[in-house]
Amino acid sequence: MANDPTDTDGSAESREASPLDRFLRLFSDVNAGEGRLALLMVTNLFVIMLCYYVIKTVREPLVQTSGGGELSGGQLKTYAAGAQALVLMVAVPAYARLVSAVETSRLIRYVTLFFAANIGLFYLLAQLGTPGLGFIFYVWVGIFSLATIAQFWSYANDVYDKPTGERIFPIVALGATAGAAVGSLLARTLFKSGFGAYNMLLLSGALLLSTLAFYRASDRSRPRSRLGGDTGDDAEEPQVEAGAGFDLVFKNRYILLIAVLLILLNLVNTLGEYVLAELVGAAADEALAAGTAQDKGDFIGAFYGEFFTVVNVTGVVLQAFVASRLVKYFGIAGVLFLLPIVSLGTYAFAAVGVPFVLFRWLKTAENSTDYSVMNTAKAMLWLPTSRAEKFAAKQAVDTFFVRLGDVIAAVLVFVGTGFLGLGLEGFAAVNVVVVLAWLGVAWTLRRRYQSLAPPAADEPVAS
Repeated sequence: MANDPTDTDGSAESREASPLDRFLRLFSDVNAGEGRLALLMVTNLFVIMLCYYVIKTVREPLVQTSGGGELSGGQLKTYAAGAQALVLMVAVPAYARLVSAVETSRLIRYVTLFFAANIGLFYLLAQLGTPGLGFIFYVWVGIFSLATIAQFWSYANDVYDKPTGERIFPIVALGATAGAAVGSLLARTLFKSGFGAYNMLLLSGALLLSTLAFYRASDRSRPRSRLGGDTGDDAEEPQVEAGAGFDLVFKNRYILLIAVLLILLNLVNTLGEYVLAELVGAAADEALAAGTAQDKGDFIGAFYGEFFTVVNVTGVVLQAFVASRLVKYFGIAGVLFLLPIVSLGTYAFAAVGVPFVLFRWLKTAENSTDYSVMNTAKAMLWLPTSRAEKFAAKQAVDTFFVRLGDVIAAVLVFVGTGFLGLGLEGFAAVNVVVVLAWLGVAWTLRRRYQSLAPPAADEPVAS
């Protein structure tokens, strides 16, 4: 791939690689002068994930102590997914209007400050013992996690052009996998130390606000030719009309395919987590009957603690050393097809009734690939799109359409268990069919991605 200019003083070829540039070459192809910006992006995403995992950990005790604890886990997730989808139907058009009104730096600042203010408000309401707050917070956490991460990747797509993004995104995505691993450890450590759930809310707010410094530093380090609002380029971009977040999805076949891909991916993942949860529960019952476990809750907790640890560590390794090589040697196909292939094998085995001890490792491989290699693919797919599509359409796809996959999965579980009598093998077979459709969408997306060049600032992607 051709080298790209990284500043106004000269091209990457004319600069000497710094020690940081050379270090980052362990993970991907980094040109001279690209290391500082890449490190800022990695650190920013790492802090966002730390913030999310602290908030995610606070969610459970808040649900139990201030409303929501009377619902079962399945009910809470189902109702929350539906509520999130309804809220996003209003939030996505509002976000699109904000994209049209302000330049990128202000957009990010406003949205970050909005969510930080939300955290402060939840802290105050929790202290007052507000009834029903737990469910509202549960819904908010789902929207917060999707919106902040989607906005980061929108910004990353705005910073890097297509050739550079293909090289740098595998490194940037390392911030997500490492942040998830460290964030879960940090949250667990804080709880054990008696730090307190409400204090952890304040910590998460401070972490979120600190990301503004990383965005600002990234703006100063990004290629001047790629700067947006600070140079007045945004004024030349087409205005985003109200509701355009959804309009851009449905009017552009390429973006609509991305939305369908994420619906199918999330549907497979949610059904897979249901199958895993049922198998873990059955294994706990067997252990209790055999006398090898004393408490079902302790057995399940210990399993998931080990499971998530292995998934996170494996995900970091895949992201650091595999994702960039897949892109380098196979292009977008390398990262786009690996997860559905792994998922196909996982649920094909599950459909014929493999033992739990084998399925847990198959699911470990699937989740590790999802949290690493697939994250890279999902980010890269937006490289050949305009600013309006990167921000407004991506926000719609990564929030509403992802949650739509959750809603569909909840309906399938309800119908499958309540009316069709599907067992775990039946749900695994459903996933096999969905994965085959997913592979078909991925194949079409790969062809369209390869044919698309990044549009000029005032041109939409051809539909």
